[in-house]
Amino acid sequence: MTISMYTASAQAFERVLSNLANVLRKGADHAASHKIDDKVFLDARLYPDMFPLAAQVRIVTDFSRGFCARITGNEPEKWEDNETTFAELIARVDRTIEFLQTLKPEQFEGAETRQITRPYRGQPKVFTGTNYLRQLVVPNVYFHTVTAYAILRHNGVELGKADYLGELD
Repeated sequence: MTISMYTASAQAFERVLSNLANVLRKGADHAASHKIDDKVFLDARLYPDMFPLAAQVRIVTDFSRGFCARITGNEPEKWEDNETTFAELIARVDRTIEFLQTLKPEQFEGAETRQITRPYRGQPKVFTGTNYLRQLVVPNVYFHTVTAYAILRHNGVELGKADYLGELD
């Protein structure tokens, strides 16, 4: 049995993003119940040289929609990176999910071998669709999602592995 590029990307990212939105909602509830300004969490980092929570979420949304736009022959629209509240970050995640839901499996046909050129370590790198997804996009989507989760957990938000995984089919 083969897995389609649509299933491996748009559908998989939709699930990750939905779970991320739920994790962010728990963060927002925690901040509100403890009377902590959202900015404290959005600026939180696991280590000084790592990106803060807000950037982690932006990166997940940018990789998810960027891949799906590019692999279907489009460029993603540019979004401002100006979210300052949990509500705004959740809206960004929801907006990404809405974009992914507009895509059709047919748009991904032949995507495995499409060439995508992206900057990598300051140089243009040509990927096949499969390699772009497998080597760059999927690792980044999951890394930055789990880092967002870890930032919130580290800062006292009651989260567990089930929050990260979401409901299983």
